[in-house]
Amino acid sequence: MMRERSEPANGPHPVPSFIWPAAATSSPDSRYSPLSFHRQHTSPHLLPDPSATRTEGFRETPETRALLGVTRSATGRVWRERLTTASSMQAQAISQREGIPDIIARVLAGRGVDVDAAGEFLDPSLRSLMPDPSTLIDMDAAAARLADAVERREGVAIFGDYDVDGATSSALMARALTSLGLEPRIYIPDRIIEGYGPNPAAMRDLKAGGASLVLTLDCGSVSFDALEEARKIGLSVLVADHHQVGETLPPCEALVNPNRQDDLSGQGHLAAVGVTFLVLVALMRELKKRRYFSGNAPDLLSWLDLVALGTVCDVVPLQGLNRAYVTKGIVAMHRRANAGLAALADVSRVNGPLTPYHLGFLLGPRINAGGRIGDAALGARLLSTDDTRLAGEIAGQLDRLNSERQAMEVAMLEEGEAQATAVMLDGEGPAVLVTGSETWHPGVVGLIASRLKERHRRPAFAIAFDADGIGTGSGRSVPGVDLGAAVRAAVEAGILVKGGGHAMAAGLTVHRDRVPDLKVFLEERLAAEVEASREDHVLKIDGAITASGATLDLMSLLEKAGPYGAGHAEPVFALPAHRVTFADKVGNGHVRLSLSANDRSSIKGIAFRCADQPLGQALLGARGKMLHVAGCLSLDHWQGAPKVQMRVLDAAEPRLGQR
Repeated sequence: MMRERSEPANGPHPVPSFIWPAAATSSPDSRYSPLSFHRQHTSPHLLPDPSATRTEGFRETPETRALLGVTRSATGRVWRERLTTASSMQAQAISQREGIPDIIARVLAGRGVDVDAAGEFLDPSLRSLMPDPSTLIDMDAAAARLADAVERREGVAIFGDYDVDGATSSALMARALTSLGLEPRIYIPDRIIEGYGPNPAAMRDLKAGGASLVLTLDCGSVSFDALEEARKIGLSVLVADHHQVGETLPPCEALVNPNRQDDLSGQGHLAAVGVTFLVLVALMRELKKRRYFSGNAPDLLSWLDLVALGTVCDVVPLQGLNRAYVTKGIVAMHRRANAGLAALADVSRVNGPLTPYHLGFLLGPRINAGGRIGDAALGARLLSTDDTRLAGEIAGQLDRLNSERQAMEVAMLEEGEAQATAVMLDGEGPAVLVTGSETWHPGVVGLIASRLKERHRRPAFAIAFDADGIGTGSGRSVPGVDLGAAVRAAVEAGILVKGGGHAMAAGLTVHRDRVPDLKVFLEERLAAEVEASREDHVLKIDGAITASGATLDLMSLLEKAGPYGAGHAEPVFALPAHRVTFADKVGNGHVRLSLSANDRSSIKGIAFRCADQPLGQALLGARGKMLHVAGCLSLDHWQGAPKVQMRVLDAAEPRLGQR
């Protein structure tokens, strides 16, 4: 991605700069009504209630003003401008220093990118962002042991997790070791039978199969029993992981994990596949030091497509090295060099170039479907093969499994929602929702937890119980609430059999009769954090435009500030007072609609998984009426030339006076 330096900061740009500043007082083009739309083009009745947005004696500010007067939207949120007074000034400084359009500068400033970092952010370089791998604890020991295995042609086994991060980590390592002359075996545990992470039986199986070295990827940091068994039978183990871990570590030759408490590398934001890539960088450096290569070393950059996929799907922040991984990895994807990724994109019916959205919502779920309800090894097998015929077969199988998973999810969510509703009173209820059933599939509970979290704006757990009353569950959290730490504390308190995870996601195993204790524990520990998180229920909006302002030029500019994902949110735009000319249910509970502005320009939109929710009901009930609509813009490449469409996130009725 090259920075745009062809025009001065205040010179002409494809999209006028007056689309953005909240302080603008006039606009010669109604397509580009700025955030001040409601102050310029609507009646005073659209302004927010002064009591809600002013403090006596002080003027309104972007921090207090309800954009378009929306103090409670269909999803119960207040709409506010993303940029504060201070960040607006920051945006101006970025635009002037980098010589970039105002719109890009405002997107960057709104996401915390400061003036000094803007240049590198717009053109992320692996060379400049890549740390010395040796800054990670145990990295040198891991590289040396791996180099020994390469030189000795040892039997190496790769033990990976069954999610996308685990599959991409395993495929990346397998491709690298294969290029070095080894024949690594990939072992992905069965989610139902074996559960998460290495187990003693698997270690014995790998040893019997000829392995002298096992690499555990995206797992292993807390696998004490399994790694102790490996030590007893003379099996070397190297761990490359990123999950949070306590002070006590399992026995192994090296444990590379930037989230170890004694690791000071500052790379704790990496997904496991990002850590695996650093291990391979260290390995190649060690092999070069030993003069192993007679010619060129393998090109690690050619496998950044796998790193990008795992990074996006594990929802780690797209900042620093992660941003470079994804930016360069998506470029690699466009070459379709990985047969498995190409086949998966085809069965996913991706139109146009791949984006982080496609990775996270189309490709990732299909890979995960194998681990959830089918053969957990399918994803790693797909991503590590060069056989186009086999890749097509596996991709088709994953696509079918994903359809089965979707049907299963609908039935489970209905039951989970009934349980959640039963404990909610007028929107209030427990700080953390804990649901469960004997009929639920343990591979789908994470999705149910995520949906319940979204609907009720609080952390949620979904637990699948077996016939013996042992529950396997997943939890999803909200910003500001560390669920992983709470689960680990519950394990230490003796409430859970085992558990762990990240701040935003966690897994656990619990006896049914300890569920009441778990609920009390979570309530006491997290109630204050959850309350604080729920109070901050705001939709931050980057700009207000009309349908005719949603142009290909605008999308081109926005791409310069991408890619977007966790930690670098997509820009959100408001379409003020647009008429809903069409709205109907489509697919699995989605709502498709068309919106028209007063100038008769129109834009198509879709709101996902909301047909039975307040947002979907508001959209369906507004046919022929005016609505403020907010969402993210994307390109639809269906049937030829790309067209801009909106992924709708929220809506609100205009107040009296706007017609």
